[in-house]
Amino acid sequence: MSKTYTIGTAIESLMRDGLPLRFTAYDGSSAGPPDAEFGIELLNERGLSYIMTAPGDLGLARAYVSGDLDLHGVHPGDPYAAFSLMMSHTKFRRPSPREIVDIVRSLGISHLKPPPPPPQEHLPRWRRTVEGVRHSLQRDAEVIHHHYDVSNTFYEYVLGPSMTYTCALYPTEDATLEEAQFAKYDLVARKLDLQEGQRLLDIGCGWGGMVRHAAREYGVKVLGVTLSREQASWAQQAIKEEGLDHLAEVRFMDYRKVEETGFDAISSIGLTEHIGVKNYSAYFGWIRDHLRPQGRLLNHCITRHDNKPRETGAFIDRYVFPDGELIGSGTIITEVQDAGLEVQHEENLRVHYAKTLAAWCRNLEENWDACVAEVGEGTARVWGLYMAGSRIAFERNDIQLHHVLATRTDENGNSGYPLRHTF
Repeated sequence: MSKTYTIGTAIESLMRDGLPLRFTAYDGSSAGPPDAEFGIELLNERGLSYIMTAPGDLGLARAYVSGDLDLHGVHPGDPYAAFSLMMSHTKFRRPSPREIVDIVRSLGISHLKPPPPPPQEHLPRWRRTVEGVRHSLQRDAEVIHHHYDVSNTFYEYVLGPSMTYTCALYPTEDATLEEAQFAKYDLVARKLDLQEGQRLLDIGCGWGGMVRHAAREYGVKVLGVTLSREQASWAQQAIKEEGLDHLAEVRFMDYRKVEETGFDAISSIGLTEHIGVKNYSAYFGWIRDHLRPQGRLLNHCITRHDNKPRETGAFIDRYVFPDGELIGSGTIITEVQDAGLEVQHEENLRVHYAKTLAAWCRNLEENWDACVAEVGEGTARVWGLYMAGSRIAFERNDIQLHHVLATRTDENGNSGYPLRHTF
């Protein structure tokens, strides 16, 4: 015998242990405890169509980014508290074929026609594969543009004065974001043993934070490269304003086009995530070939907690890091070693990234109106969603952040590395 569902009873039927928050829908139905601290409100039929045609994180993200789904009890710039509760206490069960038929019939077969995705969404991976070779120079430039050329002003609000979009290093629990970003750059510099007059290449340099730090604090001659035209323009202006033109330069170009070689040190901070695991061998081989003998590499990147290949979630792939790939630190160390570099040190900064993301979410919340005016509410919602979710992933050890320090040890076994670490 068939059963008739409202949106609320359909949602409730799919929860193994019930909902930890209040759900309300435009049809007047509801689910979950009435006195819950947090709530989800489905505002219209388009939102329902998004959810029904893309079950899971993608459908929910589409509805939320489009404004068809609202969260209550949290700010859209920092929905961490509600997300954390949902991830801890929401367990879906698989409905039977009969239940699926009844739910679809009750809620309307017309909702199985997918609405156009929000403008913030990138093409699906299969379309990107058909239209361009993955990790080709052109395609890498396109996906970097999608993520990083949002608006320099928007990034200034979210990232703060350091304009650094990578994990900070908190020297104390109560350190500020700016103090932590300075500490991160200084740790990288000390691991690389930068000395005045040396030459550093910073691959994927972002807005030039490491470039300017190394030039200003260590007197190093630095070249930074980025695939984001907006980043390069901002970085070059910051270099001029700090009077570092004689030491520092940022170019809008692919690192594979850099003609200089024989660098004393190379830093790769937050770029390996974009390279593609299959390209690690070529990447670290390129770095080895552009280091002088006894030169150093510091690779800083997000990793998995294990070395099992898996795809990123649909939301991350479509809205945040198209073509992004993560793998465990063991794979990265293996590839660095197989490229002919000697690994000298490795460490995990996972908990520091959770704190960094919390700080970015605070900035987004505090500057919400200005951010929305700059990029639109949909894009601002994407960032709140993504950063809060990423914070939870780091806190729960789903993902990590690893530093791998290596040397181009010469054929006689001379690495230039001291008996013990000096950083």
